[in-house]
Amino acid sequence: MKVLIKLGGTLLDSAASRERLACEIAEAARVHQIVVVHGGGKQMTRFLEERGIQSRFVNGLRVTTDEVLDAVLKIFAGSVNSELVAAFRKAGARPVGLTGMDDGLVDAAPLDPELGHVGRPVRCNPQLLELLTKSGFLPVVACVAGDDQGAVYNVNGDQMAAACAAGFGATRLIFLTDVEGVRDDLGSIRALLRASEAKALIQAGTATGGMQAKLEAALTALEAGIRDIVIGPGACPGIVTKVIGDAPIGSRLVP
Repeated sequence: MKVLIKLGGTLLDSAASRERLACEIAEAARVHQIVVVHGGGKQMTRFLEERGIQSRFVNGLRVTTDEVLDAVLKIFAGSVNSELVAAFRKAGARPVGLTGMDDGLVDAAPLDPELGHVGRPVRCNPQLLELLTKSGFLPVVACVAGDDQGAVYNVNGDQMAAACAAGFGATRLIFLTDVEGVRDDLGSIRALLRASEAKALIQAGTATGGMQAKLEAALTALEAGIRDIVIGPGACPGIVTKVIGDAPIGSRLVP
């Protein structure tokens, strides 16, 4: 099975959380072809705050000035990626740290002038992912992309995951986050969510911010042909095995 796992939220913030998830993913990678895509928004916000730079978001996406883009490279492609790679090595996997710029893995284009250097994925060349996973390596992809003109873009991690999953032909796309799943207007976790219902949650303003961005990315993945998408609680021990094994946990999105 080809599986793409996106890690985000507070899951990357502590060594204990990283190491637990690294062990679970490393174990699964012995059986399946797995690609990991990660964000690191919490670390990014903290890094900027320490330098007196206030973060501004529009529809869950961070406005990326020249100054913020420099931090994106330092944090996403630098410290967060390296810490994850180190955790995977400790867990016995064969991780390879990447960004979307490596071999044109993910090309992006400007999303909105108001957002600055924020890009939307426009194509994914999965050749590198195929080469690595078939040889037993674990690609660990930071949510930074570019183009053949040398531009660099901050790409939302969920959108990056959707693009990589579609290009890679993933059987299953798993978003591991710091919430239990998708909540409806009554605050209840929806175990099963159809695409039309996900759109309704966004339109009604029930899903906002990071969850809005996650659902929009999931809808993009569904449209690209990914038929099995789960948004699950990354803090739950054994979550990787449970989701891959079809345990009823989190929210499953279907066309």
